[in-house]
Amino acid sequence: MHSNSFFSVKIKEVIAALERFAPLPLQEGFDNAGLQLGLTEAWECSGALLCLDVTERVVDEAIEKGCNLIVSHHPLIFHKLSHITGENFVQRIVMKAIEQHVAIVSMHTNMDNARGGVNFKIAEKMNLVDADFFGETKTVDGVDGASGVMGVLPEPMSAGDFIGMLKREFQVECVQANELLQRPISKVAVCGGAGSFLLDEAVKAGADAFVTGEMHYHEFFDQEQKIQICVIGHYQSEQFTGEIFREIIERECPDVRCCMTETCTNPIVYL
Repeated sequence: MHSNSFFSVKIKEVIAALERFAPLPLQEGFDNAGLQLGLTEAWECSGALLCLDVTERVVDEAIEKGCNLIVSHHPLIFHKLSHITGENFVQRIVMKAIEQHVAIVSMHTNMDNARGGVNFKIAEKMNLVDADFFGETKTVDGVDGASGVMGVLPEPMSAGDFIGMLKREFQVECVQANELLQRPISKVAVCGGAGSFLLDEAVKAGADAFVTGEMHYHEFFDQEQKIQICVIGHYQSEQFTGEIFREIIERECPDVRCCMTETCTNPIVYL
């Protein structure tokens, strides 16, 4: 869509910068991170639109802003496409993006697991100090990775004040929590998105609170006064991921124009 203009940075260079920060082998086995579609070898990058999810509105926004690259956290193509006929939103997005020459790359659980990635960004928003991995870690291409991050609040907080801080910092209308902890909260474990699989590890690591995006009903049982569970919503927990993409691209590919999406892609409304 920008064949008459010259841009000095190829899309493949932008993707390479993102993958140096969060190598694809750091992703979980169920995931489908990486390039979703586009001829990245041939295309110069006219701009990168940064988002959490790829929706039809996000593709339209990229076109309107002259961006021929979309960098998302959640993969557009997660399950195999057996045909592309426009019968659902994923197929329609694929068709539109190909028609408009828009490439799409997704940095998902590799960015969750990378040092300085999604969980470190959440910790930063809570002003946690000494944030580092907890639980099992792995190293890929010289980059350390793990699914959870733990840090310490600058000053201990009551459970009520801690939940109030989460509501303010993450623009959360409702925090799902278990019985309020009767001791101060100091050590906080974090896992963005659906992180309940790390709850037991957080307890073992001595965390006072565990902040994640999603948990099931039965997982709240038998945790009273062991740990303060705070479930803030999947979108809300990961909404600042675009800031990480922008920091990487502006540092590694400074000639590339970055645009943060203005589209809220959270499909859940609180009534």
